[in-house]
Amino acid sequence: MRQFSRRNLLGLLGSTLCASPGFALGRDRFRLGITPVFLDNDANLLDKLGAALSEASGFTVEFEQRRTYEEVTGLLLQGAVDAAWLCGFPFLQHQDALSLLAIPVWHGQPLYQSYLIVGASDTATALDDLKGAAHAFSDPDSNSGYLMTVTDLVRAGETPTDFFSRSIFTYGHRNVVRAVAAGLVRSGSVDGYVWEVLAKEEPELTRRTKVIAKSEWVGFPPFCARKERMSEPRIRAFQKALLTLVEQDTGKQALALLQLDGMALGEPDLYAGIAARMRELEALR
Repeated sequence: MRQFSRRNLLGLLGSTLCASPGFALGRDRFRLGITPVFLDNDANLLDKLGAALSEASGFTVEFEQRRTYEEVTGLLLQGAVDAAWLCGFPFLQHQDALSLLAIPVWHGQPLYQSYLIVGASDTATALDDLKGAAHAFSDPDSNSGYLMTVTDLVRAGETPTDFFSRSIFTYGHRNVVRAVAAGLVRSGSVDGYVWEVLAKEEPELTRRTKVIAKSEWVGFPPFCARKERMSEPRIRAFQKALLTLVEQDTGKQALALLQLDGMALGEPDLYAGIAARMRELEALR
């Protein structure tokens, strides 16, 4: 049996406040917004990540989890959380108000892709083959789980409403994979990092699906804070804690659970590909 279960790392468990009981007595709390679109409230993961960030920053790091990127981004913009783990799409939507704290590094680079998946026995080989079928998106503010596929359709002169017979939002990348694997929909748009993690942790799930298209590489979902707070000692301390996770034992354990190499600094240019697709989508509207 694994020491740290990752079976429920990725997916949807609904809207909830996630705070490790061991941290509840902390005097100076740092609130980090997260969403089950990307990861859920796996107790081992949050305990390890929270402990590592608390140890390195000197603050008690607590997690505020909401169902959607819109809700988590709203918490950050309103000051209800100190920082948040977002997607490149909502970061760019509010780039005038937000700054990058750190970007996860996966397989040696701060990049990932969107995957288009279908059932393992499906004959489709490209997006064009899916016209008239049902499709699963993860979140309307997700780059990999929405924007990439929608702009691919725009480039082909299509819209999701006209192209698919119906589309649903699962509010969790793992749930996109589950919906396709179960035949609830024919296809889905999913975070490639999440699919690859699931392929290692839940191969019985991902083997019932297959990837038929991958997007270009774009910036990995970043940790963000409000611009006007970037010079605050607590924000700078938290940023340093993110960047030094790989240097401490607890941090290494948290990164191992996430299957990430570490965290790095990054510039908004890393999300240029997402920004270009956002402009295409806006032109359609």
